[in-house]
Amino acid sequence: MVRNDGINNCCLFPWFPSLDPAMESSAPEEEKPALSAAMRAKIERNRQRALMLRQARLATRPYPPTGEGSSKVKAPPKIIDTGGGFFLEEEEEEENKAEKVVHLPGPVLEFDYIICEECGKEFMDSYLMNHFDLATCDNCRDVEEKHKLITRSEAKQEYLLKDCDLDKREPVLKFILKKNPHNPRWGDMKLYLKLQVIKRSLEIWGSEEALEEAKESRQDNREKMKQKKFDKKVKELRRAVRSSVWKKDTSVHQHDYGDEEMIDEDLYKKTCRTCGHELTYEKM
Repeated sequence: MVRNDGINNCCLFPWFPSLDPAMESSAPEEEKPALSAAMRAKIERNRQRALMLRQARLATRPYPPTGEGSSKVKAPPKIIDTGGGFFLEEEEEEENKAEKVVHLPGPVLEFDYIICEECGKEFMDSYLMNHFDLATCDNCRDVEEKHKLITRSEAKQEYLLKDCDLDKREPVLKFILKKNPHNPRWGDMKLYLKLQVIKRSLEIWGSEEALEEAKESRQDNREKMKQKKFDKKVKELRRAVRSSVWKKDTSVHQHDYGDEEMIDEDLYKKTCRTCGHELTYEKM
């Protein structure tokens, strides 16, 4: 049983809420104090200082950054006067940015397994398959002999292939690029699979015998050209030796006349003892 002594709970316990709504009094909200003139002046000075700093920053960097992570602000559309009483907004076509998309190979399914030409076993991936489309697993790869890599110059010299045979004849032979071991500043080397180069050479020449005959013929022509160059150099040396031994007499000949002989009345002659030249003259 609750005893009521006529004393309000709010009087005894100030923190206890009042049960009588009539006793509740709504206290007016406290109004915020007005800013003084000094505070308003300080706020205005700070605002002006921020504006000046912003203008200085825009003056030093008038253009927006174009690097990664920067957002491009789209310019407002240009307004075109049609002359018919209304305006048109020019529609700018957005440039399609060609992004380099790397497509990863799909998962290898069970029925996509490759059968090795050497051992007949199934495999999913190999070095020769990725670079040269040759169905050979890594276990059967013969780096020293069958699956040896040769340079482009060696393929042209040893197997008599031309540039068009390597680059344009279908199917185009695949290759890998590697730094030149002699000088890294030179261009990258193109390395071809020797097995595919031999196959391409047989397609062009027909057989190994025809290839050997062509190589021998070119070797003979090369030897003949070397012999011709050698003979030409020997001939030039002989001519130089002869010209150095034989000297042309560039001195002036002086006649050595003997005694004069009378040919006729008042007519005489002299004969050179060296060359036999006769000098005829009259004497008064």
